[in-house]
Amino acid sequence: MKVTVVFDIGRTNKKYVLFDKNFQIVEEYSEVLPEITDEDGFPCDDLTLLSEWLQSYWNKIRQDERFEVVAVNATAYGASFVHLDAENKPLTPLYSYLKPLPKTISEKYYSTYGSPKTMALQTGSPELGMLNSGLQIYWLKYARPEIYKQIKTSLHLPQYIIYLLTGRQVSEYTSIGCHTALWNFEMMDYHPWVKAEEINNLFPPLLSSSSFIHRDGGKVIQSGFGMHDSSSALLPYRIAFKEPFVLLSTGTWCINFNPFNARPLTFDQLEKDCLHYMNSEGSGVKASRIFLGREHDHQVSRIAAQFDIPTDFYKKIEFNPQYLQEKAPVFIPACMEGNGPMPEKQTGLWNISGFGTAESAYHHLMAGLTDLLAISLRLVGAEDVESIYIDGGFARNPLFTKLIKAKFPKQRIYSTDLPYATALGAALYVQRPQDFEFPGKNQEV
Repeated sequence: MKVTVVFDIGRTNKKYVLFDKNFQIVEEYSEVLPEITDEDGFPCDDLTLLSEWLQSYWNKIRQDERFEVVAVNATAYGASFVHLDAENKPLTPLYSYLKPLPKTISEKYYSTYGSPKTMALQTGSPELGMLNSGLQIYWLKYARPEIYKQIKTSLHLPQYIIYLLTGRQVSEYTSIGCHTALWNFEMMDYHPWVKAEEINNLFPPLLSSSSFIHRDGGKVIQSGFGMHDSSSALLPYRIAFKEPFVLLSTGTWCINFNPFNARPLTFDQLEKDCLHYMNSEGSGVKASRIFLGREHDHQVSRIAAQFDIPTDFYKKIEFNPQYLQEKAPVFIPACMEGNGPMPEKQTGLWNISGFGTAESAYHHLMAGLTDLLAISLRLVGAEDVESIYIDGGFARNPLFTKLIKAKFPKQRIYSTDLPYATALGAALYVQRPQDFEFPGKNQEV
């Protein structure tokens, strides 16, 4: 059987997925690898173990007589660099984007190249510390100069995986464009600060084609360049649906993607956690994000404790609009300081004890969360599209989907079920089918 292989590397789960010619899954495997700590004691992925895991399963798949590998690609979380020396050996740990960026480095950067406001407008990303992965390299240059001097090549994690599998070193738009502070969205080129620091010399050529030929002994394998996971997950929707839409990707973070809006971000939008991604062709994708899943789980725990019930109580609650007619304490978020459409520190604590039942409290929690989410959606032009697709955990929450529908009555709202969208996007990009029908389930709300 001819298969396309995709390695899908998340923060928690490391997996591979095999697709047949119709992009149906024929085999998948997932594993959680233990973390280590970097030289400062901060948790990070074990790059050596991950590299061994990738090469081991790549060899296993290629040697499996059941399969003929015709294509391969990779997708992984963004904001993570692998730095290689002259012998192409990793020089550093796989630093976590959650690692704090030292204040001295941040102050040096902004005092040299422009205020956070100016740089955010030009690079299409708010000030995010190490999550601006370009600043990881800047930090290495000035905090670890003895290591920086040894770097020959810096690869984002998806491109490092492709290098391990094929020996080819490339740069790629979706990784360069994911809140890295490396790209100037006004000039559509590396930002002048990158060139001034000569950091661009560490990057392989930035290629716009979709794949290259990898010769594996006597076999020919079509290889992708690797993709940032969020951009990869958007691709099946972009290929299948031609009318303007917004994809609401839900989880710990809810990220709203509008691939039909590439207009420059305003500072007001940046302050409210909007940012620019790039698609695989190098065009801008406007996005906004909100820490909604984390807020949800925090407040659900408080409700469960108040009423002495299990924390999964909400999974059995049916939507009842009568609860929303009740007078109730105003919702006050607890986990959103510094992010989302209302980044200002909120004063006070949401008064759970003001509710008579857990059902009532949960309805008002979801009303408060979707009020904030609606602001975030409007920031990326959700009122200007025809449809909103909701994927991820909240797509299966009837309160969530019905409340979104109530806030966007002119748009068609769909809850979708495509649990392997990230891997599928990477497979689609390297294979580029002529005709493609969305393989997930879409249910109009």
